[in-house]
Amino acid sequence: MDLNFKNLSEVSDYVNERVKVENLTVENYISTENMLPNKGGIDKATKLPAAKTTSLYSKGDILLSNIRTYFKKIWYTEKDGGCSNDVLVVRARGEIEPKFLYYVLSNDKFFEYSSATSKGTKMPRGDKSAIMQYQIPDMPLEEQRTIVSVLSALDDRIAENKKINHHLAEIAKSIFDSYFIDLSPYDGVMPDDWQLSNLTGIANYLNGLAMQKHRPQSNEQGLPVLKIKELRQGFTDSTSDLCSSNIRRDYIIHDGDVIFSWSGSLLVDFWTGGDCGLNQHLFKVSSETYDKWFYYAWTKHHLDRFVKMAADRATTMGHIKRDALEKAEVLIPSNKDYQEIGNKLKPIYDQIINNRVESRKLVALRDTLLPKLMSGEISATD
Repeated sequence: MDLNFKNLSEVSDYVNERVKVENLTVENYISTENMLPNKGGIDKATKLPAAKTTSLYSKGDILLSNIRTYFKKIWYTEKDGGCSNDVLVVRARGEIEPKFLYYVLSNDKFFEYSSATSKGTKMPRGDKSAIMQYQIPDMPLEEQRTIVSVLSALDDRIAENKKINHHLAEIAKSIFDSYFIDLSPYDGVMPDDWQLSNLTGIANYLNGLAMQKHRPQSNEQGLPVLKIKELRQGFTDSTSDLCSSNIRRDYIIHDGDVIFSWSGSLLVDFWTGGDCGLNQHLFKVSSETYDKWFYYAWTKHHLDRFVKMAADRATTMGHIKRDALEKAEVLIPSNKDYQEIGNKLKPIYDQIINNRVESRKLVALRDTLLPKLMSGEISATD
């Protein structure tokens, strides 16, 4: 399929309007900090800017983080709001569907282009003039809409999985708190056949390796390295380090493993980003005696306290020591109660893991289809 192209400047404009910060909330203020990498959309902002005004965006605009564009932070706006000056607001015009333009700019080819034309080294910024010269495929509106329908179906499922998982996590926390914190089924009193223990009494906390000492050999493909960055974003990417696949099996992480970042950004989560090697400053949490739901929930329960402990340390990178795990109290139920609680929590956590794995595969499918659709290699009507 032979395609014609137009410059981005021929089908869109930068929005330079302003909005009063007093009219914004953390729900509709966007900065580079709460835009998620790898086309992950946005999170709720933690605070509003101190300035009186900031850039305005409207529903249907496209937001692009203009700092270190290789992080691939992009969002198709679903509401009106405001954003920081380091976020570009692109508004479609003329014979182009706004959502189609969003998908064109979601193509890795665009992020490679914007990175290559960026200015600066320590904190490279996209060149706004160069970005407007990016080539946009000139397709009939009907073809644009068909492509949007195909890709949106995948994105809608990914978004739905994220929404379901948020709800499931809230249900799981409510169940855990009811049984173990409030002891509601037991009139607020720990049953006599329960025991007191601590985190190291129910699980093993295996610290990762200094992976710079375990690089792949020349004949190895290697494994991506799981560091704090990867744990926070939920996946490895082209910027992730590689390690040898011949490291001890204990240090190879698989989908569903529980990972605890104990230094820097403290975080406990299920890993669902595929096989990788565990780096230092991360614990792999496991147990030969207790189920995943049990040691995950208890580690997660103590996280807020661990975060405060780390913040109190007078270091550039807050962390906790292993003795904090030994002092973190755990209630071990009787076998009967353990099974009853597990029957409620295990299916919830299993579903969260399964939804995340499915979303990862959907993202891979979307990112495989996107460039082929935009180049005309395949047709959305096939």
